[in-house]
Amino acid sequence: MNEIVEFLFRHGYSLLITWVLAEEAGLPLPSAPVLLAAGALAGAGRMYLPVVVAMPLLAATTCDTLWYILGRQRGGVVLRLICRISLEPDSCVRRTQLSFERRGVWALVIAKFVPGLSAMTAPLAGISRMPWRRFALFDALGSLLWSCTYIATGFVFSSKLERALASLQFLGGGLLALLLTTLGGYLVWKWQNRRRFLRKLKIARITPEELKRRLDAREDVVIVDLRHSLEFDAEPQTIFGAVHMDPADLEEAIEVIPRDREIVLFCSCPNEATAAQMALRLRSRGITRIRPLAEGLDGWRKRGFPLQVPNQAVEAS
Repeated sequence: MNEIVEFLFRHGYSLLITWVLAEEAGLPLPSAPVLLAAGALAGAGRMYLPVVVAMPLLAATTCDTLWYILGRQRGGVVLRLICRISLEPDSCVRRTQLSFERRGVWALVIAKFVPGLSAMTAPLAGISRMPWRRFALFDALGSLLWSCTYIATGFVFSSKLERALASLQFLGGGLLALLLTTLGGYLVWKWQNRRRFLRKLKIARITPEELKRRLDAREDVVIVDLRHSLEFDAEPQTIFGAVHMDPADLEEAIEVIPRDREIVLFCSCPNEATAAQMALRLRSRGITRIRPLAEGLDGWRKRGFPLQVPNQAVEAS
């Protein structure tokens, strides 16, 4: 048996729990191949099946619990952090929010099967103030279903893995190079996908400083807050005078959107993804005086510009 396979036999348990922890932390490292391999090794009698089942369950629920707590404490900041770590296209925050809104607690059950959804569902549960026991129950159910699906598949086809490993013995150290090349190719593909997404969002932005000058000069500027309701409810501070709307509602109001005034859209997505997408969509339908706010709400808040909580203006801390 070659050295790589022997390494997997010797360190299978630590590799399994470390890999699952890394994916659940938001890193772009899919755990499915490792779970399949662990199931196959358990089927071949080289790993103990109850431990193989227990370790990814422990890793996933522990990580999700930490994200749940952070979601309750830090809100949308946590989602944006995960999105940057995961190399997912920046619209992943909005997609996850919409999925969670539609499915509720059942999003926790299916999340781990959907790329870009898994790491974000737990903090969304925290942001939405889902009761802890309800979160823990459905998160454990989803983690167990996800891990056991791959482990059971590997277990059933363990004999075929044995033959595959035997056929790979001739590669020797080349097997490690093959595995690293495959992982590297996956990461490059994710990075290129992100770059393509960002190229689609090229549109002139208005800077926070320019918007502040216009507001101070009492210019008639329409400001629209496009944050999802989950984020808005968790952090209701918004730019003074802004109107909170869902992107779908804004697009449906195309006929009444003013053409004679500057319209500024902002969100809290990385790279202003939601605001830029909506601005491009409305421009294609004849709304030309429209721009997303550079750096979104975070940029405005970072500069200490005034914010409004419902009907009260306050200074950003």
